[in-house]
Amino acid sequence: MPRDLTVDRKLADFIATRTGGEVRALRPTPLLKGAVLRHWRLDLDLRGGRFNGSQCWVLRADGATPLGMGPLKIGMARAPEFALQRALFAAGMAVAQPLVMCCDESVIGVPFYLMRFLPGESDGAAIVAAGRNDALAAALGGELARLHALDLAPRLRFLLPPPADAAASRLAELARWIEADDDPHPIAQWALRWLARHQPPPAPLVLCHGDFRTGNYRVAEGKLAGVLDWDFAGWSDPDEDIAWFCAKPWRFGAKDRDAGGIAPREVFYRAYEMVAGRRIDPVRIHYWEVMAALRWLAIALKQRDRYAKQGERSLDLALTGRRVAECEHEILALTGLG
Repeated sequence: MPRDLTVDRKLADFIATRTGGEVRALRPTPLLKGAVLRHWRLDLDLRGGRFNGSQCWVLRADGATPLGMGPLKIGMARAPEFALQRALFAAGMAVAQPLVMCCDESVIGVPFYLMRFLPGESDGAAIVAAGRNDALAAALGGELARLHALDLAPRLRFLLPPPADAAASRLAELARWIEADDDPHPIAQWALRWLARHQPPPAPLVLCHGDFRTGNYRVAEGKLAGVLDWDFAGWSDPDEDIAWFCAKPWRFGAKDRDAGGIAPREVFYRAYEMVAGRRIDPVRIHYWEVMAALRWLAIALKQRDRYAKQGERSLDLALTGRRVAECEHEILALTGLG
């Protein structure tokens, strides 16, 4: 578990060693957003070395408890995530520049990495409350299409191998998560059966973000500043990312703006299609939206367990466990039973 960065000199010593500069000042500020990992904004004054002068960075580290336990642990570790973000930045994607990776747990208690701070707002509710923003939705659609077009397989051998069928693989994963829970979940079981019966033909696999949604990008002056949180990235069906962005939980109450709560989905679709050079099939998206509702249900259970079973005292985690009922309602609505 990370120690209190305000009193720990080891971090400053590590930065000095890795950058070749003298740390004249280091002011860490906790960033409270982020349901899985923890972040601090670091305002630094460096003299000499690779980053001479005033700097504003972000430290990204593991959470107090993991999402899932044992073989059902979810998400990527920090070192491969750092390597992925470095490859994405080099490819020209809108991501924060990764700077330094630390695998030495003696520095703050867990592995972490440092990246440049991106200005703007990332709180999903605040972004949606700012009103409809077609330009932002279009920028996100284009950015997602560019991600899906990247050919980075030779550089990303550390990712899990591509599945033969993304839908079948995701379905099997969610079945394991639901089966591992102590409580019965009949609507989740219904969703598993519906998804198995309606499974579409496999699509060519691409690099997917895995959690592409409002709340996982940063907006500055109404424009996209960068995409955040790559710990769920992997090889999958591109329609999974598209459907996840349009899923109901990430609209933050703006039900008529079904593209992330910021615009109608047609705006997002058009921008994606222009860059990707392919038409989005609404039938496939509908399938992946049912999958998204079930996946969010399973993740909500895991977040609840971090509070109830792993002992992390977080009201946000406890409340997330109550969102299972919302997911169940959405599954029934999407599958014609609601």
